[in-house]
Amino acid sequence: MANVAKKVSWSGRDRDDDDDERVGETTPLLNGTGPGAAAGTRQLTPSSFLRIGQLSNVDLNEDVRELETELPRQYPNEIPHNEKLLSLKYESLDYDNSENQLFLEEERRINHTAFRTVEIKRWVICAMIGILTGLIACFIDIVVENLAGLKYRVVKGNIDKFTEKGGLSFSLLLWATLNASVVMVGSVIVAFIEPVAAGSGIPQIKCYLNGVKIPHVVRLKTLVIKVCGVILSVVGGLAVGKEGPMIHSGAVIAAGISQGRSTSLKRDFKIFEYFRRDTEKRDFVSAGAAAGVSAAFGAPVGGVLFSLEEGASFWNQFLTWRIFFASMISTFTLNSVLSVYHGNAWDLSSPGLINFGRFDNEKMGYTIQEIPIFIFMGVVGGILGALFNALNYWLTMFRIRYIHRPCLQVVEAMLVAAVTATVGFVMIYCSRDCQPIQGSTVAYPLQLFCADGEYNSMATAFFNTPEKSVVNLFHDPPGSYNPMTLGMFTLMYFFLACWTYGLTVSAGVFIPSLLIGAAWGRLFGISLSYLTKGSIWADPGKYALMGAAAQLGGIVRMTLSLTVIMMEATGNVTYGFPIMLVLMTAKIVGDYFVEGLYDMHIQLQSVPFLHWEAPVTSHSLTAREVMSTPVTCLRRIERVGTVVDILSDTSSNHNGFPVVESNPDATQVAGLRGLILRSQLIVLLKHKVFVERANLSLVQRRLKLKDFRDAYPRFPPIQSIHVSQDERECMIDLSEFMNPSPYTVPQEASLPRVFKLFRALGLRHLVVVDNRNEVVGMVTRKDLARYRLGKEGLEELSLAQT
Repeated sequence: MANVAKKVSWSGRDRDDDDDERVGETTPLLNGTGPGAAAGTRQLTPSSFLRIGQLSNVDLNEDVRELETELPRQYPNEIPHNEKLLSLKYESLDYDNSENQLFLEEERRINHTAFRTVEIKRWVICAMIGILTGLIACFIDIVVENLAGLKYRVVKGNIDKFTEKGGLSFSLLLWATLNASVVMVGSVIVAFIEPVAAGSGIPQIKCYLNGVKIPHVVRLKTLVIKVCGVILSVVGGLAVGKEGPMIHSGAVIAAGISQGRSTSLKRDFKIFEYFRRDTEKRDFVSAGAAAGVSAAFGAPVGGVLFSLEEGASFWNQFLTWRIFFASMISTFTLNSVLSVYHGNAWDLSSPGLINFGRFDNEKMGYTIQEIPIFIFMGVVGGILGALFNALNYWLTMFRIRYIHRPCLQVVEAMLVAAVTATVGFVMIYCSRDCQPIQGSTVAYPLQLFCADGEYNSMATAFFNTPEKSVVNLFHDPPGSYNPMTLGMFTLMYFFLACWTYGLTVSAGVFIPSLLIGAAWGRLFGISLSYLTKGSIWADPGKYALMGAAAQLGGIVRMTLSLTVIMMEATGNVTYGFPIMLVLMTAKIVGDYFVEGLYDMHIQLQSVPFLHWEAPVTSHSLTAREVMSTPVTCLRRIERVGTVVDILSDTSSNHNGFPVVESNPDATQVAGLRGLILRSQLIVLLKHKVFVERANLSLVQRRLKLKDFRDAYPRFPPIQSIHVSQDERECMIDLSEFMNPSPYTVPQEASLPRVFKLFRALGLRHLVVVDNRNEVVGMVTRKDLARYRLGKEGLEELSLAQT
């Protein structure tokens, strides 16, 4: 295991400072074997608490790690990586409510009126999520439009000037320098301030909704860096879009509003306190992600389906309505503000950041003979998408190994920006595809070496924001592009987009994918038009739309939500069936070769992600074979010193502890009585909820759920809580605070059954008991995630502290 011990994380905050050999020695192997696991169990063996089983695979607590982030970073020259690796450093979220006495008492006190008040608050929060997400989208769109317009006007004026005088190399230098400078700022703020803001954020939000805690993923600082970063990335001319990051932005807004406070600003507005738990936060983050999709594409129904298909680990009818409401509010807010900004306040013609424009049914209908053609385009999209993902996979592996320092990441981003400008300039310079400017909708027409009254067609693709290029490829009349122009553009932009995704900048892959597909789709339509001698049905714009859907589907593997998003963005239901066919075909073909782009990046980060179903060949495994042991148990009335020792024990950083009833004189452990979380124990110790051993009949200090919610979500580490020597001898009664009805399974239960129970209920801990209800093990997320279906059947991933 020494060769798989370190890796760069999404947050960039959890890098290990030890050398490779030491990490290899302390890495727990499967089923607790290996020197690291053995050494860990010898560090602490107090007789006053119970360990059941043999050895341990454990959840690590983020709070302890936050102390380590203050240490100076050290980076190895190379970070080894192995894809068959599962990281122990990711912690799970508590999506299952702890139904202890405090929780039940509070719920029983809520009458019908109070319940209605809570429901109204949920709707108010969803409305606020929609409004703020729409406003953020407006801000991004307006700033990008103005800054990019300024850049293109400066470069265009320079190119027009030097075309006459000679010396176009200066124009190239100006374009490349502007791009590199803007991207440098965007990359610096991401790499040095908040690395988790890199990329589109969709894989991170998928993990969060799946139940994995990604450090810093829904913080206010992340939102600020995300918004600024995506503006600078698009203005810097990279092959990126601003739509993907809207999903992450919406999720951060939802997480912040629903809590009624900001831990970054250290402000508590004393509202929405009831929702300060992971279960409620998850539902609002689902709504925020949907509102982000809705603002990006003007597709409220598509946003709801995106949340369902790509993220949510929990769903019901009430949640569907609230998410749809948030999506509608988001689209309406964006539409209203942008309509006012563009000077037509009553028009409401800007439902999303990108609007594909109306497709005319009369000119661009489809016939039944075209269905095989659409299926063939889906096959092409699946193959090209698989190629894109495979190339990006190896490029990401290279980045993980060699480009892990922030300064190197910034240099790479600047290099890509300069190369993108250079490639665009050279292709525009070499192109002789001149089109008449009359009747054209090109924003920044470059004449270059074309005759008066004409513009360079290649410039409409490169010398523009990607969103406008996509719309041009959809709606420009037949004959607007030379086939050679489209072919060269597709080839070059394909590799540029592949190189760009994964840079340390905030950027999305939706629009570049659509642009690549629209280019080769239009080329395909032109070829059909030649073959059919200009038949009316072979309109290149229609095939550009199908190519865009095929390419995007082949890369991200979304089906249901993407079909509806494309239909809503085009405002045309007619193309629903062919788009669905194209996307299904692209997914089936792409899945045959490699995983989708988001799933691939989740796997590269070694995240313990749980899919909808257990591996199909896992029925031969039982809970006894997959559970973690030993389990650290606590007695119902426990000594404070024992609790402190358990929580301080770095070799067994459990986050959930079964509570048992035990006779001090007996060696046999009694049956399970409940389950208590590390975070709850921390709060109990912080508030000194214990009594002296001699006065056990005294009533302990009474805590309320508010005390636990005030500490949420960043519970203090055990190292920050001082317990005196006298207090260590006191006793603490866990009866009132433990969950007396935790979910359990018998040790003979099959892995698929355990998996279904764990995944459907959003559990973090599943206690395994024998036929006498005695604890024999604990199933955690990592115990289930380490089994996956590989090329040679069911495989078991290695566990390592990466």
